[in-house]
Amino acid sequence: MMDFILVPLVVGIVCAGIYGLFELFARRKERMAIIEKIGDKLDASAFEGKLGLPNYISKLNFSGLKIGCLMAGIGLGLLVGFIINMSLTPTLNSYDDHWLRNEMVGVAYGASVLLFGGLGLLLAFIVELNMAKKNK
Repeated sequence: MMDFILVPLVVGIVCAGIYGLFELFARRKERMAIIEKIGDKLDASAFEGKLGLPNYISKLNFSGLKIGCLMAGIGLGLLVGFIINMSLTPTLNSYDDHWLRNEMVGVAYGASVLLFGGLGLLLAFIVELNMAKKNK
């Protein structure tokens, strides 16, 4: 059904994994260099009263909203793709017509999922903006 997305998805996951691995090693080297550079110049008296746990209570976390809107958009996209396929594609009998129908089904499902998933993320962004304006 959605074979067109399998190859880019696998390539993207592999590239992201390799990038993450290289970034992990590069950040470790950078941190060690910073620690060595700062370690010689500072003493414990410089941090008196300044160390403590960060205050995360005032910051709002919208990851649940983003994931929820994305999933709702994907679900709506699948539903719209199904409705499009059931209403617009006629019943086809020959082999060539069957292949054409399968291709149309894949395109309609893929396009609907991507469109409504993106709309879900845009909706989450708009909600975040409105809540950030209310908090200021």
